[in-house]
Amino acid sequence: QVHVAESGGGSVQPGGSLRLACSGAEYIWCMGWFRQTPGNEREGVAAIYPGGTQSFYADSVKGRFTISRDSATNTLYLQMNNLKSEDTAMYICAAGPGSACVQPLQLAGYNSWGQGTQVTVST
Repeated sequence: QVHVAESGGGSVQPGGSLRLACSGAEYIWCMGWFRQTPGNEREGVAAIYPGGTQSFYADSVKGRFTISRDSATNTLYLQMNNLKSEDTAMYICAAGPGSACVQPLQLAGYNSWGQGTQVTVST
């Protein structure tokens, strides 16, 4: 397991942008961003291979969100553009062994989770 911690959440109007960061994202880990709202299951948003060679997105965020990683600083990012009210959630960073990227948007493969950072999109 690895310790990961998110930062960068906040409040933004619809159409705005935010960038989330997650520390502890060593290049050997499959890394993912998940989100959760009260009373709902955690859902996969985006994920990236170890080394950053391939990325994956939920259909609901394709074309608006970009996941990336910086191997020099072991930081994972989620650039979120054109935010919508339905993007409001707690965003949680996760790390797992390379096998987690076989089903990268599923929770089961990840063994390290952050505490989350709140993103609120409203007028």
